[in-house]
Amino acid sequence: MPRMVTHRRRRAILTVLGLYLFAAAFIGYFAVNAFTGNHGLRAQQDIDAHLTAMQAEWSQVRAERTAWERRVALLRADKLDPDMLDERARTLLGLADSRDVVLLLNPR
Repeated sequence: MPRMVTHRRRRAILTVLGLYLFAAAFIGYFAVNAFTGNHGLRAQQDIDAHLTAMQAEWSQVRAERTAWERRVALLRADKLDPDMLDERARTLLGLADSRDVVLLLNPR
């Protein structure tokens, strides 16, 4: 009879140990996915970094658009800026005034 008691005790210990190992693996799986998964902490950090970069780019584009809107407003027919008109005409026609200093740069 001592063998049966030992066998039952060993089986109970192995069963409990197996359940603990299964629970640890189950919790470990979800812990790893909570950190590295598609919706985990690392993904959230990547999304936050991407959002910060996009906001910086948006601010830059907004400033550029404001600058262009100012330049376009100077070219409107009702309030035409003579300096802006002169600059655009020279640029488009490739002309220079005899009093201008012209620097020629070699294109690369």
